Amino acid sequence: MSLTPQITFRNMKSQPRLEEAVLKKTVHLERFFDRMTSCRVMIQGPKRQQRNLYQVRIDIRVPKEKLVVDHHPSLHGTLEDLEAPRKSKQTDLERSHRDAVRAIHDAFGEMRRRLQDYVRRMRGMTKQHQPSMPAKVTKLFPGAGYGFVETAEGREIYFHRNSVLDGRFEHLRIGSDVHFVEEPGEHGPQASTVKLLHPKKQARVAAKTRVA
Repeated sequence: MSLTPQITFRNMKSQPRLEEAVLKKTVHLERFFDRMTSCRVMIQGPKRQQRNLYQVRIDIRVPKEKLVVDHHPSLHGTLEDLEAPRKSKQTDLERSHRDAVRAIHDAFGEMRRRLQDYVRRMRGMTKQHQPSMPAKVTKLFPGAGYGFVETAEGREIYFHRNSVLDGRFEHLRIGSDVHFVEEPGEHGPQASTVKLLHPKKQARVAAKTRVA
């Protein structure tokens, strides 16, 4: 895990189990989008009149934008809890933990949807303003979810599985012909909107190249 979230607690003491839940959810977000530069998570305990209502706020920095989710759970579940017979203290603690984890789960689910929207917008803008370039896949690391392409000029450029269009990362092979858009990354140039050329399309591209 390359990104460590900053976790703060309000109206409650810090809880290692909740911190662990946040860390796991952050890892899942990184697997989906690996260009987040910071992640701040605030978990606020319930007020006295709002038993078991945990607020979770997530602030994430991505290139050119800041994404924010401020999750407030519904009162419906809390009213049901208030109407239920009061049980042992241990049961209340377990229920409280479950409610906090559920709030974290829901907030990170919303953040994933925000990231999906962001990626779609950025890819659309990239397609409109930058031309794609031909390249060949030279290195693949399927387990880690990334690889490298080589341009016609012999430059080797990194790409992540999330940059491969139509979810075709698993279809890539060493030597596969692709088109990509180059963009600046945190550690140098990287390939985005990597499109695998199908065999028929590859043949047409090769024919055009021979004619030229």
